[in-house]
Amino acid sequence: MTENTNPQNTAPEASADATASVGKHRLSKTIQRRRVLIGGGTAAVVGGLAVAGFASAGTTTTAEESEAATTTAEDSSSSTTNSVCVLNAEVTEGPYSLDGALVRADIREDLEGFEVQHTFTVVDLANDCAPLANALVEIWHCDHLGEYSGFVGGNGHTYEDNGTFLRGGQMTDENGQCSITSIWPGHYISRAVHIHMQVHTDVTLTDTSYTGGEVIHTGQLFFDEDINEEIQATSPYSANTTPETALSNDSIYDDGGASSGLLTLTALGSSVSDGYKATLTVGVDTSG
Repeated sequence: MTENTNPQNTAPEASADATASVGKHRLSKTIQRRRVLIGGGTAAVVGGLAVAGFASAGTTTTAEESEAATTTAEDSSSSTTNSVCVLNAEVTEGPYSLDGALVRADIREDLEGFEVQHTFTVVDLANDCAPLANALVEIWHCDHLGEYSGFVGGNGHTYEDNGTFLRGGQMTDENGQCSITSIWPGHYISRAVHIHMQVHTDVTLTDTSYTGGEVIHTGQLFFDEDINEEIQATSPYSANTTPETALSNDSIYDDGGASSGLLTLTALGSSVSDGYKATLTVGVDTSG
């Protein structure tokens, strides 16, 4: 393996806003401050997931513990409840976005890596945190060697690039939910392990993709630092010798937990190689 030494490909996201006063890639100070807590709001609980999504992010449980927690949440979900509604942080889409993502539930394309079963619940702050149906949740991220489809070679590895692996999205249902299966991302120089996300409204679906619409949220998703450390040291991830940045040192993640994109993880087995469930409630604002 060789490290990427091309200055144009070195730390592309870290260098994009090098003059920013706080070193963060926020779209603007105004948008940054919109990620506030709306206390005392009344939000409908859909299947217990609205409350669960606002719980402390990064928590890792076994499947049995998760089932018990879900049962408890469902028992209390027959009526509305006072909750806290959070607008998720808006950050740069980064240099590796591509138009026309495939609309599909599994974006792995047989790539190596540990399975991650994502479930996102999108809620609209402009509508009292009601679930947002018919929104397209799109994600994209690098493979276990830190390479993005459409940009293979940026992290120093060379192989066939079909321009579609680990990219795609799903429409939210009437509960504001959608599920996407992928792998745990690898890493590349200057950034902690992360996933890019956009939420689109008013798209027109085609046979395999979409056209039109409006992007109402651009963010990034992050993983528990301790679990990630173990995964990156395990094959096939360990084949990537590019220096890694810890989450605590990332130039974009601002330690805001779930509101900053930190996923809540549930182990699918006894080993990290068995994979994880990853959940997040994504607060958006359709009012603009």
